[in-house]
Amino acid sequence: MAGTTLSDTSSGTGGSQAPVPAGTPSGGDERFTQVERIFHNAIATGNTPGAVAAIGHEGLVPWKGVFGQRAVTPTPEPMTWDTLFDMASLTKVLITAPAIMQLYERGMIGLDVPAAHYLPGFGANGKQDITIRLLLTHYSGLAPDLPLDTPWQGRAQAVSLVMDARPINPPGARFVYSDINFITLGLIVEKLTGEPLAHYASRHILAPLGLRQSRFTPPANLTGRIAPTQYDENGQLLRGVVHDPTARRMGGVAGHAGLFSCADDMIRYAQALLDKRVGLPSPFPLRTETLVLMSTPQQPAGRSDLRGLGWDIATHYSTPRGAYFPPTSFGHTGFTGTSLWLVPETRSFVLILTNRVHPYGKASVVRLRQDVATAAALALTAPTPE
Repeated sequence: MAGTTLSDTSSGTGGSQAPVPAGTPSGGDERFTQVERIFHNAIATGNTPGAVAAIGHEGLVPWKGVFGQRAVTPTPEPMTWDTLFDMASLTKVLITAPAIMQLYERGMIGLDVPAAHYLPGFGANGKQDITIRLLLTHYSGLAPDLPLDTPWQGRAQAVSLVMDARPINPPGARFVYSDINFITLGLIVEKLTGEPLAHYASRHILAPLGLRQSRFTPPANLTGRIAPTQYDENGQLLRGVVHDPTARRMGGVAGHAGLFSCADDMIRYAQALLDKRVGLPSPFPLRTETLVLMSTPQQPAGRSDLRGLGWDIATHYSTPRGAYFPPTSFGHTGFTGTSLWLVPETRSFVLILTNRVHPYGKASVVRLRQDVATAAALALTAPTPE
């Protein structure tokens, strides 16, 4: 299947690019030929219907690509550069973790203060010693998710389930990736700011960065640009409705999932974060030292699974690092098939946006992420073509 590669040696923080459908011939940087082959192969072998991707380096975006199809059913549609994706768990690091750290910078929250200090009901059932840091690093001891085997519905019931949850491990004992951690953090943002999470995110994170296409609960007039995910339990194809079942039951907005975004906005986010992290001028709404704190190991002493405050550093989820990006790099993935991996020393990043769960939730992009990162690292160290 043909794909589109877009050579762009300028900064990725400019205006939105016109939609580019997959299959349109274009020239490209030969250093990234292997990257393109990996995407073509992933689509040919059924690991994802399509993809939009970008590679950044030292403030530039030397490679962009559009591959495959946005939808395969009920009507086939080509993938386009401006496709909006369900970002799934990237919501955790793009929205909720920076929101918490903004409160930290304002002195409204302490990392080693129990979460129950801010949400008194949270201290029930053995959760009284779970701190903000343990929630951010996934060392809280809480289960991976709220129970979905009962027909609960609505935000109020979700809050009740969070408050009633019992740890499955002692706080700080081991790394267990848990959506409950970030649902709780989202509730704390709302409690301390008096704003719904989506409103807070729009005003204090998305707007300062100029991310005009990113949002929770997208309106119906954007549905045509959104990559569909899979069929829900009622046989309805999810498109513009969050894929994550817990976030969906909560109305589409939660601390762990619900954000929709596109490649242009994610490039802008990645570059602003990397620039601010090394002290360059940037609109990113956190201090340099805060971003360093978020992207360096913050897990309990002696634990081998390395997590920042939100960001993944070295766990079994770290395959998007590939074989050559340094151990100081960091990133995150989303269940729907999204991922972002960042290298602070060279201000490099690999952004991969797919809807690999479309239409039946069977495909995997774990190998794709790993292989693209490996090929990207090699490409970025190769001589630039004349």
